[in-house]
Amino acid sequence: MRRPIRVLLADDQHLVRTGFRVILEVEDDIEVVGEAADGERAVGMTRALHPDVVLMDVEMPGVDGLEATRRITSPGDADGPAVLILTTFDRDDYLFSALRAGASGFLLKNGTPESLIEAIRVVARGDGLLAPEITRRVIATFTRPGAAGTSAA
Repeated sequence: MRRPIRVLLADDQHLVRTGFRVILEVEDDIEVVGEAADGERAVGMTRALHPDVVLMDVEMPGVDGLEATRRITSPGDADGPAVLILTTFDRDDYLFSALRAGASGFLLKNGTPESLIEAIRVVARGDGLLAPEITRRVIATFTRPGAAGTSAA
């Protein structure tokens, strides 16, 4: 029997963390190991608890989720957790900042419980994931003429 995926919840809203916990605790292969209400605490708890996945909100008091993601995924910590950003803000600046910070995935909070559970499993096994409604915008950004990484064929 494989050990469960260890998840740390980082969101400044207690009710949101509780909802995520309720959704995740019924899954046999997922274990919620802690909760943090701000980015600074999320970084400290990540170092202490060694979760496999950190479910990270973007806007939190003090150290926000983007800076916390940078700290958690800093170079030299190859065995660190995957960070899955989960936010209500469907903003490209948050998306690209999160990816540059080292996030493995980016979801919106208007998704389903099933999509959250699957996203945690995906990033825990080392893959990346973007919410479907965001993927098309990312592709459009990188394929438009003059975008970084495009070339005339």
